[in-house]
Amino acid sequence: MTDQIVWPGNKDFAFTIFDDTDFTTVENVGEVYALLDDLGLRTTKSVWPVRGNDEPLCEGATCEDEEYLRWVKGLASKGFEVGYHMATFHTSDRSQTERALDRFKEHFGEYPSAMASHSGCEENMYWGDARIGGIYRVLYNALTRYRFRNRYRGHVPDDSLFWGDLCRERIKYVRNFVFSEVNTLNACPFMPYHDPSREFVDNWYASSEGPEVNSFLDCLDERNQDRLEEEGGACIMYTHLACGFYSDKQINSRFRELMERLSRKNGWFVPVSTLLDFLRNRNGNHVITDSERSSLERRWLLHKLKVGRS
Repeated sequence: MTDQIVWPGNKDFAFTIFDDTDFTTVENVGEVYALLDDLGLRTTKSVWPVRGNDEPLCEGATCEDEEYLRWVKGLASKGFEVGYHMATFHTSDRSQTERALDRFKEHFGEYPSAMASHSGCEENMYWGDARIGGIYRVLYNALTRYRFRNRYRGHVPDDSLFWGDLCRERIKYVRNFVFSEVNTLNACPFMPYHDPSREFVDNWYASSEGPEVNSFLDCLDERNQDRLEEEGGACIMYTHLACGFYSDKQINSRFRELMERLSRKNGWFVPVSTLLDFLRNRNGNHVITDSERSSLERRWLLHKLKVGRS
């Protein structure tokens, strides 16, 4: 249980979403964001700034699609945050990453504040076995049969995929561990935090598990909503709003029901960076200790073994 926080505006808790942009088009998430807008929920919608030339890891629109870019800019004008989900839908070398970051700034007026790695992109920062250390890295590699050992190299100087200096200079918050806990602060009460052993990331943050519609709804059901409210906590949901939230030309009815219920509560509904800025100002620039890191790594590894995601 976290210490009770006095949220801005005397709100009882905080809630937001970081939406990974995989599979996203205006057609399959436009109505979802219209609902969030109508309910007063301000969240973070990530983008791929440039269109890739290689085989995509998954489909989805990029900011080189003019209609999609206009729509994303419209969201930004309404108070939604635009986040970063790597340069494009496949692995990118340093030159493409730098071009994507510059293109992001051209489109939105500044570099991205918050980002999340796109699973499979080999320029991800401290990803795969680099996410964890010590005995937990050994266990992770053994359990994954070494498939991800040294695979992700965005943080490796002199590698063609290296962009760690750009990440540190241009991006404030990077997502790492994801947990089943609806109150993300229960899982990581000191976020955002800096990890000196991972020097190229300024600040890390955690999220709550909900990558597609069913897991999202399970994490944010009535019981968990009430618990989040009672604990005065904060939830940063990790999800892909293109994955089942809108189908057959209608919004998932259970999603609509739960979002309407949540919006009627006295919550602070702000984008990811706004929430993390508040926590950073409250907690100071927290530097994670060895014991804190070990606890996060252990709990995340156990969670990943259970759900196979995050």
